[in-house]
Amino acid sequence: MVFPKHTPPLQIATAGEALIDMIEEADGRLRPCAGGAVYNLTRALGLQGVGTLYLNPLSHDRFGRELAAGLLQAGVVQAREAAVPQPTSLAVVGLDAQGKASYSFYRDGVADREVDAAGLKAACAAAPTLRVVATGCLALVPEDSPCYLPWLQAQRASGLLVVVDANLRPALASDMGAYRESVLAALQQAHLIKASDDDLLLLALQGGDAMAQARDLLARTQATWLALTLGAQGAMLLHRDGRAWHASETTPVKVADTVGAGDSFLAGLLVALLQRATPHPLGTEDPMPLTDDDVRHLLAHAVASASLCVMQTGCVPPSLVEVQTRLRAAPPSVHTC
Repeated sequence: MVFPKHTPPLQIATAGEALIDMIEEADGRLRPCAGGAVYNLTRALGLQGVGTLYLNPLSHDRFGRELAAGLLQAGVVQAREAAVPQPTSLAVVGLDAQGKASYSFYRDGVADREVDAAGLKAACAAAPTLRVVATGCLALVPEDSPCYLPWLQAQRASGLLVVVDANLRPALASDMGAYRESVLAALQQAHLIKASDDDLLLLALQGGDAMAQARDLLARTQATWLALTLGAQGAMLLHRDGRAWHASETTPVKVADTVGAGDSFLAGLLVALLQRATPHPLGTEDPMPLTDDDVRHLLAHAVASASLCVMQTGCVPPSLVEVQTRLRAAPPSVHTC
């Protein structure tokens, strides 16, 4: 493993894509930015002071070196010490008038996909202080399910809290039905699901609105909690017993773009979770025992993390100090539903 200096004890392991976002500028030029949902999540966790282990390899090409430097700067530990010869994967990112991103992917024969279930399991077993594993987005495509699904099953069975971000990318799907089945199979292993309102629509769930669809997803899986992002309308945290909370900003947020917003939200949620509670997923009724005050803290921290990200161009996750400063200056509103 590659350990940066002054690394805190490892608490979260992440597995999934690390790529370069080629963001389309107004003049048509493409600006490269380090990205990928799991990579963004990983850096965001590290920047907020959580000991984080990234499980996938990176390329020895220029972009791979840039991605590695970003992990090092965030204090993230790399499980794979040696770079691999495969190239770094790319995503071309288009932005609409509201700064919302759409993606096209170049993912064949790339470095971050040079993983297998045995290697992921071994890397987690070598880090006995882990409490949480997280994955999602491009790791949930059907072609990669034989790698990630057995790993998720093993981590759940071992007693770690499993977090899966649905984060669907329909541009990757040649067969949308098979893609949905693959995503749902991974979500079955989660104790905590993160999804957006767009994700719920793509999963073709039952219900006339996002809350009803979120409850349908909880009913179809073993998950206990679901974090739902709603864009400018804030976010929710739902428990499978029917409880729900909603959080939204109380001051205007000037949006540069939404790249990495959901990743920063999930990182903020997990940072706050580890601040307030000890996950007990194995053999317990509730793997995340949270009080009402805990949930309010989690949602406020997560929303503030996302807001700070969208104020920047590209994914620029905030530090813990920046989130705490924003929470003191402009705390989000959180209420029960």
